[in-house]
Amino acid sequence: MSVESTTPPQEGLYRRVAEPLLEEHDYQVEQIDGALPKELTGTLYRIGPGKHQVGNTPLHNIFDGDGMVSQFTLDGRSVHFRNRYVRTPHFEHGQTSDRIRYRGVGTQIPGGPLANFLRLPANMANTNLAQHDGELLALWEFGKPHRLDLDTLETLGEQDFGGRLGYLGAFSAHPKWDPVTGEMFNFGLDLLPTPRIRCYLVSRSGTLSQLASVPMLDLVWNHDFALTPNHLVFVLDPIEPNIRKVVLATHSLVDSLEFRPKKGTRFLLVPRDGGKPRIVEHQALVHFHLTNAYEDGTDTVVDLIRYRDWDELRAGTNAFHQPRLPDSRLMRYRISATGRVTEQELAPHSVEFPQYDWRRSTRQHRYTYLTGRTSPDTAMHNTILKIDHTTGESDGFDFGDSSVGEPLFVPRTPTAEEDEGWLLLLNHQLTEHRSQLVVLDAQNLGRGPLASAWLTHHIPWGFHGTCTRRIAERGAPIPPMAQHRR
Repeated sequence: MSVESTTPPQEGLYRRVAEPLLEEHDYQVEQIDGALPKELTGTLYRIGPGKHQVGNTPLHNIFDGDGMVSQFTLDGRSVHFRNRYVRTPHFEHGQTSDRIRYRGVGTQIPGGPLANFLRLPANMANTNLAQHDGELLALWEFGKPHRLDLDTLETLGEQDFGGRLGYLGAFSAHPKWDPVTGEMFNFGLDLLPTPRIRCYLVSRSGTLSQLASVPMLDLVWNHDFALTPNHLVFVLDPIEPNIRKVVLATHSLVDSLEFRPKKGTRFLLVPRDGGKPRIVEHQALVHFHLTNAYEDGTDTVVDLIRYRDWDELRAGTNAFHQPRLPDSRLMRYRISATGRVTEQELAPHSVEFPQYDWRRSTRQHRYTYLTGRTSPDTAMHNTILKIDHTTGESDGFDFGDSSVGEPLFVPRTPTAEEDEGWLLLLNHQLTEHRSQLVVLDAQNLGRGPLASAWLTHHIPWGFHGTCTRRIAERGAPIPPMAQHRR
């Protein structure tokens, strides 16, 4: 692996990672280091919590921040930037009040259990983005997507797919697409009327139907899944809500979750054709994100990021003002037809936000792209890595005193070979306290950025995004945001 040698930045610099961006911008990027590839045209969308506060009152968990979308439009010569908050009820309330009125995933309403009793967490629309039916969907774990205009990023309302979502309308933040059929798959966790996982299929025409409803009497919290030609693949870790804490509202949802390793992890394979789900037991794991899954003969193979410790991971979501990402590894699990599970570590690096060439979804992929860090003393990920699963070799580039975001792969052409294209990512340069859109040659990360488009400000640490070859219209006006009280 080719990386530059750096010294971890001072702890104070890491506080900049979650500093809010209260303004909405719309401007042509003036400072571009290097040269943009002329063939790289389209629009990159990124999302994450732009601020963790209601008025001037701070919130207490990284998942409770208001969703802010960043849009980068590339025409082969220039970059145009625009950001806009999703107009959720929580966001609108925070523009005029300092009072916490909505319960969060990790933030309680002041006033104790009575103030939070029977109150579900507010939909922050802050986790991921997906394109659907000519619009952009801002996704969140426990509720309906919010529809956004692809050009202006204006919030158009909630998407309930014609009322076909489940009782609570939960639509996970990590939908998957089959590149052969063009269909979108997703799931939602429902607590009411009975705990279950609802699995959904969205046809190419945009119609949602329910594939399966899997009862889970000991419902676990689950963030992601993967897709094969025949199955939706879930890895269900024994992270379960303490029902007493949830019902009595004595704790936030995050603080009510308990890791129960004696129950182990369950691999759940839900047939895409509506057949009976299959469950395979395994020792307890802790993870957030899966990469890809595929079938190798009668075996099912799934890759994921495994964490060492649940308490360390949960504590990190509440300590985002002084962040430190916990140790993790890229792992592969092979599930045989007889129920035997084998485990393989794919790289000895602490990593997250795994990505790959989405054209390889449901099939074996050769390359995985990830964020990583150069040493245990580096609190945030400052390196982009690539793992070659055929040779076992890795390549990467170290950005120094930085916090890098999820790398998205863009193929050079629709028929280009796997890895023949670019990686697009956001990098928050902590010393300058500015963010940059970085373009890397996926086949030669060690070469460093082909181009870096510098913003005039930073973008707070975010989550996920999507990219399209469609070039967003730049002239569409944005209504002004109410001036936030400082």
